[in-house]
Amino acid sequence: MLQQISLFTENKQGGLVKITSVLAKSHINIYTMLANDSAEFGIIRLIVDRPDEAIKALKEAGYQCRLDKVIAVTMEDVPGYLDKILSAVDGANIDICYLYISFDRSTGKPVAVFKTNEPETATFLLGKGFNLVETF
Repeated sequence: MLQQISLFTENKQGGLVKITSVLAKSHINIYTMLANDSAEFGIIRLIVDRPDEAIKALKEAGYQCRLDKVIAVTMEDVPGYLDKILSAVDGANIDICYLYISFDRSTGKPVAVFKTNEPETATFLLGKGFNLVETF
């Protein structure tokens, strides 16, 4: 499973560039990034090449952040493939906390990245014939 950084930041101008600057100064490559906002704070989710070093740099810069394990499933770029994944997960009574779409840089294929609290989800998906991404 992949490690993803989740961090909180104020929802104000320049918030994202401060985060990316911390990572750039540490020579950390961002593979995928999702920014969700609310009225005052945002949740930023990142998958990077060196998550432990990124967490250290971000915490030193004053960010509240943590590492989470997420599942990334390679998708075929055809209508209905995400539905196929979600139907399998739903059929197993697995709750998805959140989901976003990225892509595999080596193949160019879309990738569904999601978080679940069920520890056997990755094993279940492998058993159903899905391909999991271990690195971007």
